[in-house]
Amino acid sequence: MKFLVLGIGNIMFADEGLGVHLCKQIQKNYSFSHPTSSIDFVDGGTLALQLSTIIVQYDKMIVLDCIDADDSKIGDVFFFPYEAMPKKIHWSGSAHEVEMLQTLQYIELLGDLPQTQILACIPKRIEEMSFELSDEIVKAAKIMVKILLDFLSKEGFSYEKIADYSLRELAQNSYKIY
Repeated sequence: MKFLVLGIGNIMFADEGLGVHLCKQIQKNYSFSHPTSSIDFVDGGTLALQLSTIIVQYDKMIVLDCIDADDSKIGDVFFFPYEAMPKKIHWSGSAHEVEMLQTLQYIELLGDLPQTQILACIPKRIEEMSFELSDEIVKAAKIMVKILLDFLSKEGFSYEKIADYSLRELAQNSYKIY
């Protein structure tokens, strides 16, 4: 079985880049193994529909992103299956988000959507460009890492911590090529 961890977000707008930063942090900080399955980490940025050809190659996918939700506050974390998206969730607020939801709907319409989980957080919305993450999003990211590692463990993956890159460090250097 092929697993995809897909980080979505715009790194130029602080907390909006959470999905991308978190995807990179987990990929750099952990080594994963499974007797029969594989896992890939992809920085999807704001590509949305262009990711379709990548997404359809997988059996299971976890999307890391930012969302809005009724009666929620900055830093609230949500984890749910795509097909059971709570009614209080709104995928709106930044240019990439509506496109990502539409991309998932498009792939689903074609019958090629992998079994999909959404792991998302409420960001602090900003107007100007910045690579600085809010304290709320850094705290929420720690919860998100635990949720993802627990989920992957239940799927039969074992993991080992191999590094200790901080989310803020990755965000501050996200525009650089490693």
